[in-house]
Parts: sequence; structure tokens; C-alpha cells
Amino acid sequence: MSEGATLVSEETYELYAVHIGTQQKSADMKQFISHVRSDGLYLLDLEVTDGRIRTIATFLNRYDAQRVMVVSARQYGQRPARKFAEAIGAISAVGRFIPGSLTNPILPSYREPAVLFVTDPAADQQALSEAVNSGLPIVGICDANNNLRNVDLALPANNKGRRSLALLYWLLAREVLKQRGTMDDETWAEMNPLEDWESTF
Repeated sequence: MSEGATLVSEETYELYAVHIGTQQKSADMKQFISHVRSDGLYLLDLEVTDGRIRTIATFLNRYDAQRVMVVSARQYGQRPARKFAEAIGAISAVGRFIPGSLTNPILPSYREPAVLFVTDPAADQQALSEAVNSGLPIVGICDANNNLRNVDLALPANNKGRRSLALLYWLLAREVLKQRGTMDDETWAEMNPLEDWESTF
């Protein structure tokens, strides 16, 4: 990874275990694997991850922020997903996703987003399938074992780790706001300490 051009240093990504995949890899994710560790864990290519954060920020900025919906059934993803949504002005649905929230207008939880962001396509399966039925584009954080069948834009990264999810959502929010021209890196870091984004349970 070339230093300077990256959003954070390779060491930071590694410290937060962003590259640590799983012991299984899907055929879909094979293209994003850099190598396999001696203990059988597949490691994700951080250069791709870093570049995809910028790409996803650009993609999300094509939409009205209030029509971007971020979901996380995963415990460690809930706090960072909620903080990400707050930072960029999006809507979040964390914890258990109420069936029908994207398809049944009579539900109090019903929303009509223009794009869905999932923390884990496997854990967020209910929201994912409703978004597919509604024809929404889907962005997802995808680990080595994820299936990309219904994900239009994947961010290859560890979507199970507490620290990894905090860093990913923190960087995504920073990049979205930076591309909008409303925030610079230094101000962002001062106003949003990274440790505040980590799940505390």
C-alpha cells in the first residue's frame, strides 16, 4: 500500500483488524483476498478496501442523505452504523430489522430509502431481501465468507470485529462529508474521536 495516498495508514487498518477475514472464503470474495494466514484465516486486500471507501462515499453522495438507510443486526455494528447515519444525515435501523419495514406501508417502521447499506449481507438478510424486492441498490461490508449475489457495491473488510466496524464507519462518514466539502480530516477527528464509535458491549 502506498503511504500518503491512503485514508489511514496500513498499520492503522491492521491495528483495527480490518483485513482479518474468516476461515472460509466464498467464490465471490476470492478476488478480494490477498493471502491466507498460517492459521487458515483469509486476509483481505487493504488496498482495495481503502479505495472502495472512497468509491462508496462518492456513490452514497449521489443520493439525498435522508434516503440512505443503514442497517446492522450485528451487535458490534449497531453503534457505528447509528453514528454514521447521524453524521451524514441518513436513516438507521439497528438491532432486529422489523419484517416489512421496506415493503409494508402500514407499519410504523416503514421507510422508503433510495439505497440500502448493510453491515453484513448474511446477518442483515431480511433487510437485504426486502431491498432486492423493492429494486434498491445495495452497498455492503463484505467479509471473506460473504455472498455477493445481491450486493451491488461491496466493501471488502472484517464485518464482525468491534474495532474494525468502528473504523470503517468512521472513515466512511469522514469521506462522505469531505467529498461534500463540509468537513476536513482534522476537524472531523477533533469532533469525532474514533473510540466513541466503538461498541461498548
